[in-house]
Amino acid sequence: MKNNIFLIGTHWGDEGKGKVVDVLSENASACVRFQGGHNAGHTLVINDKKFVLHLIPSGILRDSVKSIIGNGVVVSIDALIKEINELTINKILLHDKLFISQNCHLILPTHIALDKARELSLGKKSIGTTGRGIGPCYEDKVSRKGIRFLDLQNVDIFQKKLAQLMEFHNFILKEYYKEEPIDVSFVRDDILSKYKKISSFIINTDEYINQLCKSGGVVFEGAQGTMLDVDHGTYPYVTSSNTTLSGVISGTGINMGLINYGLGITKAYSTRVGHGPFPSELNNEQGERIGKIGGEVGATTGRTRRCGWLDLKVLKKAIQINNLSGIALTKIDVLDHFNKISICTNYGSINYETFEVEDLEFITLPGWESSTVGITDFDSLPKNAKTYIETIEKFTDTPIDIISTGPARDEIIQKKNILDD
Repeated sequence: MKNNIFLIGTHWGDEGKGKVVDVLSENASACVRFQGGHNAGHTLVINDKKFVLHLIPSGILRDSVKSIIGNGVVVSIDALIKEINELTINKILLHDKLFISQNCHLILPTHIALDKARELSLGKKSIGTTGRGIGPCYEDKVSRKGIRFLDLQNVDIFQKKLAQLMEFHNFILKEYYKEEPIDVSFVRDDILSKYKKISSFIINTDEYINQLCKSGGVVFEGAQGTMLDVDHGTYPYVTSSNTTLSGVISGTGINMGLINYGLGITKAYSTRVGHGPFPSELNNEQGERIGKIGGEVGATTGRTRRCGWLDLKVLKKAIQINNLSGIALTKIDVLDHFNKISICTNYGSINYETFEVEDLEFITLPGWESSTVGITDFDSLPKNAKTYIETIEKFTDTPIDIISTGPARDEIIQKKNILDD
């Protein structure tokens, strides 16, 4: 029987999870998204065509793979329908392939308005959210006011809950943030109309996911990365959900005993979008060069990512928290152009007001200054590239089982078949 695998970003997201999921899904039975919303994007290049997925799992691009949005995901109906339409235009099959949990919470227009108003009011102390209503939606979920797809099955219940919730939202918007309220009746009619377009995809996914896992080959994917976890990340500069192993369980209802392998997705250097501490950041020409070569622009926001050397302290924390079995190292080809490459190995305390870090420690390795693009065999890598990879393995005491050598799905080295291992 094939392994069931969960994938976790080891740093601040944008590690290349989408491509790794796509590669693994070739031999998978299902892909399951377990947290986040359309505040994250997975970019994939298939036959020279770029796909950016925000909500639907990357496995949807494979005809034989089931794609499931678990209960831990918060959903914008508008974003979901847009994604469905784009996939349909590109002749990607969805029937009997896409399933959405009835327990997913809905992002309302007032969630988005509150998100933007809050960030604006914080000024320079803003978190740097995407302004897509994710945080306010999770807040309502935790305070037991949220609206789920399940509520839409009874129009009277939905209308009552929506009116109560939006009355609360509009009060805060108008009285506290001095913003215009949003019309409840318009939102009600809009959601009910759009729900009809997606209702056929909505099921009780808890039972379905556990049943699929008994046969094996299920891949669980999250959004963001370990250091954006609301409990274990660089709080308060984090997202609003558990991006780590705990989010896999709560966001899908999976019996943890059915998961066999944890894969940490790690970029060969580090990046971060938005505000917050970033110990190994390069605020210089080298950082700009990494970003330019790596095309480091957010797939969801279009924001330029901050760049720095690989942070091993964060990586080791991610391995510990998530009980990771192995690492998938992505974008190693971006480092082809450097004659010296540093790795951040340790540091002291972080000042969360200034983001200054004490006692930064680095090691510097010689670069390889030759192309790794498209290499599919580990032994064919330049000697110094192999040394770089082996150094990471030594410091983390964790094998690097997958190495991405370019954006295309076939530009990859699989040192180990983790699905069938």
